[in-house]
Amino acid sequence: MGQRSASFNTMARRPHIIAMVLAGGEGNRLFPLTRARAKPAVPFGGHYRLVDFVLSNLVNANYRRIAVLTQYKSHSLDVHLSQTWRLSPILGSYVTPVPAQMRRGPHWYAGSADAIAQNLNILSDERPDYVIVFGADHIYRMDPAQMVQQHIDSGAGVTVAAIPVPIEGASDFGIIDADADGKIKQFLEKPADPPAMPGRPDMAHASMGNYVFTADMLREAVLYDAEDEESRHDLGGNVMPYMTERGLAHVYDFAGNDVPGQDEQERGYWRDVGTLDAYFEASMDLIATSPVFNLYNEEWPIFTWHFPYPPAKFVHDEDGRRGEAINSIVSNGAIVSGATVRRSILSPDVRLHSYTVVEDSVLMDGVNVGRGSVIRRAIIDKDVMIPAGSRIGVDLEADRQRFTISDGGIVVVGKGHLIE
Repeated sequence: MGQRSASFNTMARRPHIIAMVLAGGEGNRLFPLTRARAKPAVPFGGHYRLVDFVLSNLVNANYRRIAVLTQYKSHSLDVHLSQTWRLSPILGSYVTPVPAQMRRGPHWYAGSADAIAQNLNILSDERPDYVIVFGADHIYRMDPAQMVQQHIDSGAGVTVAAIPVPIEGASDFGIIDADADGKIKQFLEKPADPPAMPGRPDMAHASMGNYVFTADMLREAVLYDAEDEESRHDLGGNVMPYMTERGLAHVYDFAGNDVPGQDEQERGYWRDVGTLDAYFEASMDLIATSPVFNLYNEEWPIFTWHFPYPPAKFVHDEDGRRGEAINSIVSNGAIVSGATVRRSILSPDVRLHSYTVVEDSVLMDGVNVGRGSVIRRAIIDKDVMIPAGSRIGVDLEADRQRFTISDGGIVVVGKGHLIE
């Protein structure tokens, strides 16, 4: 019996790992979609919110102690988290929103590093060995356990996920200069002359804003940064150079991440939907016959909360008045009544009336489009009532007087906008 106890006591302890999801950004470049909500709460793909993608990746990998650090216009995000992400407390699992608590003074989060510094009580309470720090507003599938294992095996203080990008466009990203062993030599914010990946002169490593920290090093780094009055208190811009200078930072190549059920076309897919055009393009990625990003992967599902709407409905079948949707996503509760939908996403409870045409567009929950309307290359936010005979995306100069137009010519109508 004593021998058995000794053997049991010498077994390696399983590392204790928690996740912190940074969900406090304003998302100014997504305005007007962020007029009344935080960026991670922006709807995407019909049923989902942006935050669902990072949380699904963590939960699918069995990381189920997750603090979501919120700040700006967080009400709809908080409601979504409380409705959707209720994990089993009996197993010690949780997803909890953590607002700015001003534990280090009467100010909101000054940056991503400051958000961690203001919530170091979470580390004191949980006493983790490692901390996953991921952003809340990117579209991708990833098994973070593979990144965590590389971090543990390397002995690094921090590991940052990176995606290969063509070097000619790399100046738009935070770029990682690493050696052949993955040790980061420099972390460069949008450099004019980006360094190439080892062995790949045409590609550069762009930071995804996803980190795995050894807990003690995270505490040390953010406290050091908090004392620097010249710092912007940003993980990428300030903490990473601090870690790099000490030789403690390594890179994780996201292109090598293997996700169950994912095909080669989707491998390495990651989209920062920080602008209206990027949001629109990522939405269009979902609707192809063979989508670049596949929502239908049952081995690595994207979780969300589904309101109990009835199934989608298509009515009328006559020339010029046929309820149909081609190369489109149509959510529960939507009714396509004698209207034609092409290459578009209809969110729950959308209503399209007869003789309407919707093409290359995203319509969010509760949008109601009157008879004979035409909508092209548009994003229509929630609860917009579009009068009969409206034209949106047909004459951009006329639309510019009423709506937001993206750099790429996408018409964006804000939530609840009153159209006359």
